[in-house]
Amino acid sequence: MAPYKQGQNSSKMSLIQKISTNFRIIIQKNSIIFWISEYFHYLCRRLAALGNLKASFHCAHLHNLCKRFKHKNKMIRRKLQETIEARMFGGKAIIIIGARQVGKSTLFKMILEKRTEPILQLNCDEPEVKEMLSQVNSQELKLLIGKHKIVMIDEAQRVENIGLTLKLITDNFPEVQLLVTGSSSFELQNKLNEPLTGRKFEYHLFPLSTGELLESQGLLTVKQTLENRLIYGSYPDVINHTKDAKDILYNLSNSYLYKDLLTLESIRRPALLSKLLTALALQVTSEVSYNELAQTVGTDSKTVEKYVDLLEKCYIIFKLNGFSRSLRTELKRAKKFYFYDNGIRNAILQNFAPLALRQDVGALWENFVISERIKANQYEGRYVNSYFWRTNQQQEIDYIEESDGQFTLFEMKWNPKRANTQFPASFLNTYDVKDKTIITPENWLEHL
Repeated sequence: MAPYKQGQNSSKMSLIQKISTNFRIIIQKNSIIFWISEYFHYLCRRLAALGNLKASFHCAHLHNLCKRFKHKNKMIRRKLQETIEARMFGGKAIIIIGARQVGKSTLFKMILEKRTEPILQLNCDEPEVKEMLSQVNSQELKLLIGKHKIVMIDEAQRVENIGLTLKLITDNFPEVQLLVTGSSSFELQNKLNEPLTGRKFEYHLFPLSTGELLESQGLLTVKQTLENRLIYGSYPDVINHTKDAKDILYNLSNSYLYKDLLTLESIRRPALLSKLLTALALQVTSEVSYNELAQTVGTDSKTVEKYVDLLEKCYIIFKLNGFSRSLRTELKRAKKFYFYDNGIRNAILQNFAPLALRQDVGALWENFVISERIKANQYEGRYVNSYFWRTNQQQEIDYIEESDGQFTLFEMKWNPKRANTQFPASFLNTYDVKDKTIITPENWLEHL
């Protein structure tokens, strides 16, 4: 073997050993979180048993430390946890895709807390990890994985040829469970689909859902914090640190959320992306066209369509198409855009005013309810097609779900006094309507 090649391989082996050692240390640190908390409680009990003033002071101090520690590391159980746990060691990679900061890594860590197998964690935001995984062979993977039975790879979309690397792991190490997270689908799915065909379970994770918060916080808290979620949204960090919600959301909306998108060669005008997001935020729940958006932000419709598609694949926005099948008066090319999280939308507009001072409460309510329905349908395994409906006579239905040829209709009304709104007879008489409901703040929990 040539001296250069030997030196190159030696350097790579050294890098593999260094990364493996570093992540073993991280794993050991993560595994003692529970024991630190337990030790705090133990000290509190021992000090309280002494029964004197000084001991009581120290007990109270330790108790506060423990509360702060547990709050900092508070983890809300996610709907996908049970599903993923049931898939462990099923012979396929398990992949979670979703926006940055929705809790993908945290979810895997919650699952791994219960496992006794040795675990290797690799974060592809780390340059060394990214470089190593982009060009690695099965022999090098064997050295890296070693005796670990679970390999967790964070932010996989950052790595060139990651699909082939993951295929090597699943094919050559059948006893190893591979766990992968990705913050966007536009790169990751292109890299994974062909190499991992038939070798993966893929799930989407969103900001916290109403169902998840009901399980962790209870009915009363969920009802009491509704207005807060309409304004600040449901990102885990926002829910756990309400006093810092604005700072957290501004940090997310000022490019971190679409960090991967900005690295694409096709995104040559970041300022245009910012303008487009603002335009979409202002017109949320309203019908828009690519031509209209192009005129607003000062570009052509093809560029707008491309940027919108990428924003969808970053899980920042999603699109509803207008439903059109039988009636001549139905709008066929209409579309609406929604944000997966109200807080991100409001951060883009720099508007966190309370509901009583806002003119867009109806739009916030509609965006919130529809995004919650999207989450619930995904997590519960309900496969539906989602639309809105409108005719050129201005008849409309806010949201429609189609399943097995039947339709469920939804209208969103923030004011309960408008809950007697009638659904258009032309739709009811033409299509097979299974159910219809008007969602207000008085009945919303029944439908989310």
